[in-house]
Amino acid sequence: MSRRSPRGRPLDGWLVIDKAPGLTSTDVVNRVRRSFGAQKAGHGGTLDPLATGVLPIAFGAATKTVPYVMDGTKLYRFTLRMGEARDTDDADGAVMATSPHRPTDAAIAAALPRFEGDIMQVPPVFSAIKIEGERAYDMAREGRAPVLDARPARVDRFALLERPDVDTAVFEVQSGKGVYMRSLARDLALACGTLGHVAALRRLRVGPFTEAQAITLDKVAGPDHTPPASPDLLLPVATALADIPALALTDAEASDLRHGQAISLVQLMGRIPMAADPDRGLARAMAGSRVLGLCRLQDGWLKPERML
Repeated sequence: MSRRSPRGRPLDGWLVIDKAPGLTSTDVVNRVRRSFGAQKAGHGGTLDPLATGVLPIAFGAATKTVPYVMDGTKLYRFTLRMGEARDTDDADGAVMATSPHRPTDAAIAAALPRFEGDIMQVPPVFSAIKIEGERAYDMAREGRAPVLDARPARVDRFALLERPDVDTAVFEVQSGKGVYMRSLARDLALACGTLGHVAALRRLRVGPFTEAQAITLDKVAGPDHTPPASPDLLLPVATALADIPALALTDAEASDLRHGQAISLVQLMGRIPMAADPDRGLARAMAGSRVLGLCRLQDGWLKPERML
């Protein structure tokens, strides 16, 4: 039996979309993939329909690097609206309860430190977490909202930027993987003696991808655009690895890694970047200016993990 060829053209690279509100991340991926006529595409980190901002789209070989993008640092700005708890923990949900209390700026500032560093966080009920094979949001929509356990989360910075009025406050958050801004907003409001939800949310950075690189969906999949979109819009696959420490290799060492062989770290002494964690940390293997792939420092060896 002949094997069916994949539909679309093979494309490798990244496209950074400035997502508009009202769309799911999957909606954006599907529209972009159709616009480029691409065989394979995926996104580097979900944004809620209400959210806007940086949504990296991976094509072809770039999909291999998605986990490393999702593990990278995220930067968000969100508006907390106080006085209402909503079932989705954002403005798209139904009001569940209200509170007349409005905390002062000083009370908010005093509460912020307990949400920084390594914390435990209960995800929103309306989230993509799987419970025995079912998505939490599907269960919630059917009136079977699950009880979710708290999960470890890392928040590097949680800052109050401004207080437009007594009902709202704007924050900037720098965080690691899997931190829910809706949960931060909900829990901060509770810590300040009131209720609250996210009224607006914008992602400014995902790993190496920033707001400055993002283009609107209309520029590649607008009503006047005729597919296929130009591959010139794509960033190189290796862009996703730009914030991983680089390690220069000789031609012989590069050949060994390509063939799956580990290299002794003793052999690499003096070249191992200071930022690379010697205990299972990642390094970006370089042959001159060319990225070979990702390797892991482990047990005294440099081991190939994901070669490009």
